[in-house]
Amino acid sequence: MTRGKFIAFEGGEGSGKSTQARLLAEALRARGLAADLTREPGGTLGAEAIRQLLLAPPGEGWGARAEALLFAAARSDHVEKAIRPALSAGRWVSCDRFVDSSRAYQGGAGGVGDDAVRALHRIGSDGLRPDLVILIDVSPDEVARRLAERDGGASDAIGGRGGEYHAAVARAFAVLASEDPSGFAVIDGNSDSETVHARVMSAIAPLLDDTA
Repeated sequence: MTRGKFIAFEGGEGSGKSTQARLLAEALRARGLAADLTREPGGTLGAEAIRQLLLAPPGEGWGARAEALLFAAARSDHVEKAIRPALSAGRWVSCDRFVDSSRAYQGGAGGVGDDAVRALHRIGSDGLRPDLVILIDVSPDEVARRLAERDGGASDAIGGRGGEYHAAVARAFAVLASEDPSGFAVIDGNSDSETVHARVMSAIAPLLDDTA
């Protein structure tokens, strides 16, 4: 059986990646392809439980190192119980965030370092990489507008961090994409969702051709 394809969507808060992950899964199914929509942290019962710990932490919350460990643990369960079985069964996987979020948030903005995050990923998930990472790039002004509309001033423990932190996340994502141009497709996310979706479909066209 032909292995499925794994697409991960990355970007900062308010980039629209969750919407684009969903639209991709719907478009693939419309083409007659088996496709799973999933997210990180989450995607399995164990990983969803860790998600709650991360986004609504007890007490004073987690430091960057503890966060990195929790994300790696959630990802390990997700990869073992959901992503790898789907790929082995020939299914496409459209994932809202994957390891590059940990590299940008905890590794970059959190100061843990890229080598440490990648080491955790090798241990927990055998270093699995997506076939393509879709990095959705949105201007700070547009992000602010979307978050005000979406959250109304409320956010989770990570999304609610200050502007300097999220600017560092954006810089880290840009560096990751520049260092791996064949593994990343950087998509302009400033337009409406359907226009951005069309750009995503163009980016994955070579992968679709492989399954034709």
